[in-house]
Amino acid sequence: MMAAYCPQDKLALPSASTTPDVPYPEKWNALLAWFRGSGQVIIAYSGGVDSTLLMKAGTLAIGRSCLGVIARSETLTDEECRQGLKVARFHDFNIRSITYSELEIDHYKNNPRNRCYFCKRELYSRLRELAAELGIRVIAEGSHVDDVGDWRPGLKAVEELEVISPLRDAGFQKKEIRAVAEVLGLPNWDKPSNPCLSSRIAYGLEIDHQKLEQIARGEKWLRERGFRQVRVRHHGNYARIEVGRQDLQRALEPDMRSAIITHMVGLGFQQAEVDPEGYRTGSLNEPFFRRSESRS
Repeated sequence: MMAAYCPQDKLALPSASTTPDVPYPEKWNALLAWFRGSGQVIIAYSGGVDSTLLMKAGTLAIGRSCLGVIARSETLTDEECRQGLKVARFHDFNIRSITYSELEIDHYKNNPRNRCYFCKRELYSRLRELAAELGIRVIAEGSHVDDVGDWRPGLKAVEELEVISPLRDAGFQKKEIRAVAEVLGLPNWDKPSNPCLSSRIAYGLEIDHQKLEQIARGEKWLRERGFRQVRVRHHGNYARIEVGRQDLQRALEPDMRSAIITHMVGLGFQQAEVDPEGYRTGSLNEPFFRRSESRS
């Protein structure tokens, strides 16, 4: 099902420059060559740096035959959508949106450890339907080499639905993606990773609108106070706050720590703390890894 575009904001971006030479030319040229050989392509576009670089390469290689699709649901904030569309508009990406409720996906709301599989399975199934309507054979997504071996249950859906991973196939690492994106003038080249809001909720806790709203409001408040990399980890009545290592000392200062805890309690948590270890990706998986290591 095709849906209307997301509302686009009116914020201006700096003028585009001509495309310069990029680092990692062999990988970059392989990416462009893949697009040229694929004809029409649909890309799962999130507004993050990975899918943005895919859209940039596809637009340069095949123009409007590269269609980015952004999925609107409860787990994508309006701000994330606006920022992704602002980048797309400036770089003349061909973008369409689809809208549906992730909370209505079978098994997703129960938040099992493989929750991302059900999310991605639904997304790519919908993209398959759209591709069939438009007569497009190829669907692509933005995973890269660093994702291999990590806990990424969504990659099972990628394989099952025959979605292509051009960045991974070209051998791109995350740091290389950021380097190329910077040279190409993509304003989100150094944007911190920001997966869906559900990824903050401890496995086994039911995902609902209230939890998602608490997380979104809490992280927005932290960013407004200058914390760039943030996570509000939702453990039911308890919130564990992670900030980037460069900002950790400031977050742990007594006055700031007290303000953070007070704000989180005001959002409905009974308890909150600033994690003294700071932000690290996939911290909700740590109990599973420790359990596995103790058995080995």
